[in-house]
Amino acid sequence: MKSKEKAKQAIFYSYTRYINGFAAVLEDEEAAEISKHPEVVSVSRNQISQLHTTNSWGFLGLERNGEIPADSMWLKARFGEDVIIGTLDSGVWPESESFNDEGMGPVPSKWKGYCDPNDGIKCNRKLIGARYFSKGHEAAETHDSSNHTARDYDGHGTHTLSTAGGRFVSGANLFGSAYGTAKGGSPNSRVASYKVCWPRCSDADVLAGYEAAIHDGVDILSVSLGSGQEEYITDGIAIGAFLAMERGILVVASAGNKGPDPGVVGNVAPWILTVACSTISREFTSNVILGNNKQYKGMSFNTNTQPAGKFYPLINSVDAKAANVSSNQAKYCSIGSLDPFKVKGKIVYCTRNEDPDVEKSLVVSQAGGVGVILANRLIIQQIRPRAHFVPTSVVSADDGLSILTYVYSTKSPVAYISGATEVGTAAAPVMADFSSPGPNLITPEILKPDITAPGVNILAAYTGASGPTDVPGDRRRVHFNFISGTSMACPHVSGIAGLLKTMHPEWSPAAIKSAIMTTATTISNVKQPIANASLLEANPLNYGAGHIWPSRAMDPGLVYDLTTKDYVNFLCSIGYNSTQLSLFIGKPYICPSQNNGLLDFNYPSITVPNLSSNKTTLSRTLKNVGTPSLYRVNIRAPGGISVKVEPRSLKFDKINEEKMFNVTLEAKKGFKSNDYVFGEITWSDGKHHVRSPVVVKKMEVAA
Repeated sequence: MKSKEKAKQAIFYSYTRYINGFAAVLEDEEAAEISKHPEVVSVSRNQISQLHTTNSWGFLGLERNGEIPADSMWLKARFGEDVIIGTLDSGVWPESESFNDEGMGPVPSKWKGYCDPNDGIKCNRKLIGARYFSKGHEAAETHDSSNHTARDYDGHGTHTLSTAGGRFVSGANLFGSAYGTAKGGSPNSRVASYKVCWPRCSDADVLAGYEAAIHDGVDILSVSLGSGQEEYITDGIAIGAFLAMERGILVVASAGNKGPDPGVVGNVAPWILTVACSTISREFTSNVILGNNKQYKGMSFNTNTQPAGKFYPLINSVDAKAANVSSNQAKYCSIGSLDPFKVKGKIVYCTRNEDPDVEKSLVVSQAGGVGVILANRLIIQQIRPRAHFVPTSVVSADDGLSILTYVYSTKSPVAYISGATEVGTAAAPVMADFSSPGPNLITPEILKPDITAPGVNILAAYTGASGPTDVPGDRRRVHFNFISGTSMACPHVSGIAGLLKTMHPEWSPAAIKSAIMTTATTISNVKQPIANASLLEANPLNYGAGHIWPSRAMDPGLVYDLTTKDYVNFLCSIGYNSTQLSLFIGKPYICPSQNNGLLDFNYPSITVPNLSSNKTTLSRTLKNVGTPSLYRVNIRAPGGISVKVEPRSLKFDKINEEKMFNVTLEAKKGFKSNDYVFGEITWSDGKHHVRSPVVVKKMEVAA
């Protein structure tokens, strides 16, 4: 940098606790020069990540009909008592009832964290940490320094933190929809928020958040953000997660919302528990009842309902267009496209396009309309409920045409909209079309995502709720809100991981991860309609090991365990040298001359992405975390592949005893396919079922 003073001005973070490094504002030439220094391991750009945006716990079996059964994991884990769950996200709204500390005991003595008091932030015995990190964001973008606060003005961070560890809050709802008791996965946990997103999240701030969380003493770290697939050595989320794993902290991260295109899953490092998103069995119906008594099923929130039996005039938006506006603009209920004289007191039929649905309801509301029927434009297009300005029903394209036929075949068409919250009526779980699927393009031998959890229309605490009086904006009045995304699935798994940590404090992060994965249930192949008219097939590339099953995870019987050394040897097997490895472990490391390779890495799933020869053999090791027992293997082979496991039984006589087995995969004669095929192997003693997906792709060798 030519001068010491200039160097001091350039550096905005010094990472000194768990990784020896710094973040600085540099010219490209300066960064290139520094990278040539023999004691510099790596130089990478400040990567920017994006945030991946109530009856779900009942759906997961922790409660039934609002009651907590005697066999609930909540009771056995004391509701996650005193486990500490942290989030790297957009901050927290501390006044939310989800963070009430009534009846909680002293903060655990190991805790070293604190709350930054800017903007009226106050800690208590529930919310024990709230800090912010903005220097990386400020270096990359113009940033208002007056917003230097851990307070969440976005809503995302409050939602994820309360989903993972929020307390029981009765009467939670959004404008009357999903009325009930909101709670997190570990309601008696302590929670801490590390604000690293503004709302975009820079690697420099993310790494600073990791350092603080590790130092403060979190047990589980929930990370609902990402930037796609990155090489581990340049991925701030992966580097920080490795540092956490070394110190016994499990990092749970979202897979991303870039589906359904294949190969877009994010956060693919094997030491991260990567979470995909599925639906729950709750629907927010908002049905259209026409004057001829025909009914069409739509979706919207419960506030979007009208008095039963009271019909309103119904008009097509094209027939209500304002002067000097095209019919096409009116068709989509664009801003300023409707004539208030023609709309007042009527339900308006509009067609969906790329503009927000809620905007269309605002247009109708401002024109004096009393309701909206929003029809899909495409034959196959997913419908998701929203909170609208007037009663609204979103219907399919086919039903929309039927409604239009009624409008133009009836002298005085009328209708009304009836909304409700229905539980148990929808097939679930179904993979969400936006959930980012595999394969893992960085290391195809590691199946990603790892696990699936509910993440569609999750009700949880939100920005608002008795904040400081100088906070502007109407959102202060919205105490709870629905959000969908792998961001919402991630804290569900973080909450369950917190319960497991309470029950089994001696388990490593890998053991907790294995317990969650090997006890999951497969997702039935319900084909989910999506907007581009293709079909999303449910398979391990989409859902990983399956859908989380908490009651089984608390007693898995056996686990696939891994140590820091195993992960370092994994990096050796993908070509990392001694210097590169020092970025992760802080010192040079000599890779073993005999490396078993990626296929023998002791991961809870088995993936062979390139079965180029006709046969391959790999190994796994199981550790007993239950009672002494004899386990036998059951095999469901992928199509066209024979699977042989040796030995076929494993006898465990004591706790923590380990046994190895080999798996031989062989393509059957005449098998020709360049696609992935799927199977599974399950070890069972009659009580426990330890299941691993088997994912194989046979590459045809050119003659």
